[in-house]
Amino acid sequence: MKNIYVIISLAIFSLSISNSLARTKKKQPNLIVIMADDLGYADVGFNGCKDIPTPNIDRIANEGVKFTNGYTSYSVCSPSRAGFLTGRYQQRFGFERNPQYRPDDPNMGLTSEETTIATSLAEVGYQSSIIGKWHMGAHKETHHPLNRGFNEFYGHLGGGHRYFPEELTIKDSYAIKGEQDSYRTWILRNHTPEKTEKYLTDEFSDEAVSFVERHADEPFFLFLSYNAPHGPLQATDEYLQRFPDINDTKRKTYAAMVSALDDGVGRVLNKLEELSIDDNTIIVFLSDNGGPETKNASDNGPLREGKSSHYEGGYRVPFAMRWKGQIKPSVYDYPVSSLDIFATISELAKSPVNNARPLDGVNLLPYVSGKNKKAPHQNIFLRKYDQQRYCVRDGVFKLLMHNNGQTKELYDLSKDMGEQNNLAHLMPEKVKELETILNKWTKELMDPTFLGLIHTEAWKKKGKKAKKK
Repeated sequence: MKNIYVIISLAIFSLSISNSLARTKKKQPNLIVIMADDLGYADVGFNGCKDIPTPNIDRIANEGVKFTNGYTSYSVCSPSRAGFLTGRYQQRFGFERNPQYRPDDPNMGLTSEETTIATSLAEVGYQSSIIGKWHMGAHKETHHPLNRGFNEFYGHLGGGHRYFPEELTIKDSYAIKGEQDSYRTWILRNHTPEKTEKYLTDEFSDEAVSFVERHADEPFFLFLSYNAPHGPLQATDEYLQRFPDINDTKRKTYAAMVSALDDGVGRVLNKLEELSIDDNTIIVFLSDNGGPETKNASDNGPLREGKSSHYEGGYRVPFAMRWKGQIKPSVYDYPVSSLDIFATISELAKSPVNNARPLDGVNLLPYVSGKNKKAPHQNIFLRKYDQQRYCVRDGVFKLLMHNNGQTKELYDLSKDMGEQNNLAHLMPEKVKELETILNKWTKELMDPTFLGLIHTEAWKKKGKKAKKK
């Protein structure tokens, strides 16, 4: 009997050593991108938040690099995510609106002509999963994540979702046509609807831990795409009880939602350590856009305005990256972009990109390591077609144009990150210089290729009600 125990013990030990060696030999780094939805710039500890502890999100920043000037490519959800997934300014391919929820429309979402980060990584052996919010279109064949490079999908197709399982009453995600109903669908596992049993943020965290466990011995890309803390504002008593000192009901619920998300981040980080793959895994944390302060009680701190704006609060977001043993803990002040994530992992993994549709991002590793002392980007751009608002950041200066180009604002962000002191009348030559740069960029862009959520009758009625108030 003792000999059997010895043989079994040796076999287990041998398997453990074999798995450990397999992980050690892996040269392609894993990538985990954790994206919050509508999170305020100042609502994480590493950006100074006091009333909402985010110890696990802060671990990424404190053990890696904190970007003080981290931007997304747009100031609302879906176009921003399209930019991240393709590594390209989404205006280059006509994706400049939140799409309507239309499962019958193959053009209402991310065009098949664009290569996603998951498609690129699949070419070099990566297993990829998106967990949570998709929002790239609801057409089953054209837009589904499994047709865009991902091996696994566990989440919802639309722009937001309700959080309590008893409120998810619609089984078939493809049988509805309205945004409101899309918030109540069952969660899809690939194409199969599943009835959830837990608070949705916890469900997504469970699935993320499971994915990491199942793919620990092969290169993987996980897009943990939380819909929290996007509305509706919903949280369990467990999370609400953590904030007895927040009296504002809306802020308290928002804080609870962020805390649930932070718990999930911690569980993923702990699993990476448990499996001894944390030193071979790049982790990026960011929000998809700035917080809509009046809607969800988020806080963008010193930044002007919030979600949907072309001021800093619209698309300058909490942004951090960790790669243990490769990136030293630091603070990085040059502007970086969510577009850089694709470029960084593609160069490290040696995955292909479409040269006919070049990436707008760059590999950040030489910059954050100090090997390249220059700024990764001389310019950061934004265009909002429907509002005819444009802006370009050039070094420390930022030019904004609206009212059909009649109104021009110039700010020195190194001295005025809150964009309060308009320098346009004092520096007309700088305005002209930046306007030339901006116009050159806009000539490379397309008009939007589909109507957006703002063009639906429900949205228009919503806008009229808001104006009456």
